[in-house]
Formats: sequence, structure tokens, C-alpha cells
Amino acid sequence: VVAQGRNVSVNGAAVPEGRPYLHKGLGVTWPGDWVAVASSLGVRVAWDGHLAVTVTVEPELRGGTWGLCGTYTDDPADDFVLPDGDIAAIAAAFGNAWKVP
Repeated sequence: VVAQGRNVSVNGAAVPEGRPYLHKGLGVTWPGDWVAVASSLGVRVAWDGHLAVTVTVEPELRGGTWGLCGTYTDDPADDFVLPDGDIAAIAAAFGNAWKVP
């Protein structure tokens, strides 16, 4: 899924603004001024088209996530786990470690 402002595409195909999309466990909806993408895996990402992003994860995934969304354990000590399993000392190092080309 690629979103640029209010322009959203899934696998290269445009999703018309305001029109719900559902295909193979992936849904795109338009709640208010936001665009939301939900997967059958239990993860929902919403974006305001500018700066704000929210990620919601189903309770069944508690302790089973990693990456920029964290470990979902409610333990602040493991919030900045790096790809190699170490803990970053600062948020910037954590974010930079998860960059992809």
C-alpha cells in the first residue's frame, strides 16, 4: 500500500478517495479526513495525509510484534529493540536502524 496525501494505491492500482477497498484480507477505508489500512493479521494503520499516524494492533498479537511499532509488551525497557536484538539508547538511533532503502 502506498499513500501520498489522499492518493492511495494497492499493488500499483489506485484506490479512489472515499471508496472502501477490500481484497484478500486487506481493507482501505476513509474515516473522516484520514485513510486507514487494515489487514486480516490484526494490524490497522491510519494516516491523516500529513504527519499523524496511528497503529492499532489486536490484543492477540501482544508480545508478538517488533520493529518500529515495538514489542507490544507494556515494558518500556524493550521499546527500542533494534533489528539485531540490542536496545538503542536513543529514539533517533532506533528509528534510523529500521530504515529501508
